[in-house]
Amino acid sequence: MKNKKIGFLLVGVLWLTACQQQQPAGTPETATLVVAFDTLQIIATAQAYLTQAPVPITTTSCPRSAGGPHDFYSEGDYWWPNPADPAGPYIRRDGQTNPENFTAHRAAMRNLNQWVAALVAAYQVTGDEQYARQAMAHLNAFFLDPATRMNPNLLYAQAIKGIVTGRGIGIIDTIHLIEVARAIAQLAAQGYLTGEPLAGLKQWFFDYATWMNTHPYGLAEKDHGNNHSTWWAAQMAAFAQLAGQEELLEVARQQFKKLLSAQMAPDGSFPEEISRTKPYSYTLFNLEGYAVLCEMATTPQENLWYYEGKNGSLERAWNFMVPFIKDKSKWIKPADVQHFEDLPIQSPGLLFAARAYNNPDFLALWQQLSPTRPSEEVNRTFPLREPVLWVK
Repeated sequence: MKNKKIGFLLVGVLWLTACQQQQPAGTPETATLVVAFDTLQIIATAQAYLTQAPVPITTTSCPRSAGGPHDFYSEGDYWWPNPADPAGPYIRRDGQTNPENFTAHRAAMRNLNQWVAALVAAYQVTGDEQYARQAMAHLNAFFLDPATRMNPNLLYAQAIKGIVTGRGIGIIDTIHLIEVARAIAQLAAQGYLTGEPLAGLKQWFFDYATWMNTHPYGLAEKDHGNNHSTWWAAQMAAFAQLAGQEELLEVARQQFKKLLSAQMAPDGSFPEEISRTKPYSYTLFNLEGYAVLCEMATTPQENLWYYEGKNGSLERAWNFMVPFIKDKSKWIKPADVQHFEDLPIQSPGLLFAARAYNNPDFLALWQQLSPTRPSEEVNRTFPLREPVLWVK
């Protein structure tokens, strides 16, 4: 295991072209953009998690789950007991989240993401192996230890009592594993994670990606439409890249091409997102998914950032939305029914776009935004937390 030493003030990071590889023929040359990360803040965040014990999904269970202790379980947000039949099937109340729904496994996955990403980011900028050891404790409990590991499927997500034991749309819950997969790859790249533990983690993500691409629930989510399909493809790209599965990465690339033409309007908007009750949030959420997908699935031969769909490239979608990130008061649709005041935040998607398009204005805007997540809703919606993990 190697122990690198880096200064503890600011790390100047060179953001090169996507994947630090030569641009494909026919795409613009891209210069270097520079961004500095506050390593003191990275370390302070990780310090808070050094004594945090792992909390795998086996820590909690719900009697309504049709699965076992190793099966992830969640429930549809807007489903409630029927007052006329309290023991019978739940009924839907659109837009009203049932506070009694089981959410512990969702929280466990978000916490895993937050803790592991922060710890590996601190290891990456300091070389101090105490952070890597603690990250591995969480990874081992969640994915490897037979007593506590999660099964690599989502058969029981988004269940509805008395109606269905699971649904494909539950797959969006695992967007919080994208940065976990990235952190695992960084631990391997630094030489800390090797041998059987690395092989076991790669196998888990390969098994899950294969399930996503073969089970009826996974295929239903793939073709669901709107941001669900975007994030399905983003997950497929992230998990396939970690597992070294080029065939599944190609599935993600082809899905990107299909979705961009189907989802983006000529003006760069996403009609399926801006027609909803939270159009601002859903547009940003969908863009974030596309950015992750492009970042993970681009190759020297095929740069997805510049792929021209029916109505242009993804750059058009960013150009549509950036003015409203700069000044939300100019937003062309009604304010979101909830959490409109909490956005935008400094999420990595805009940073990825700034690098891909060599756009200093995008970078300057990203630097001006706050990384603070003012609500649990925002924390749930934007799964990438540590941009330094994405430096190549």
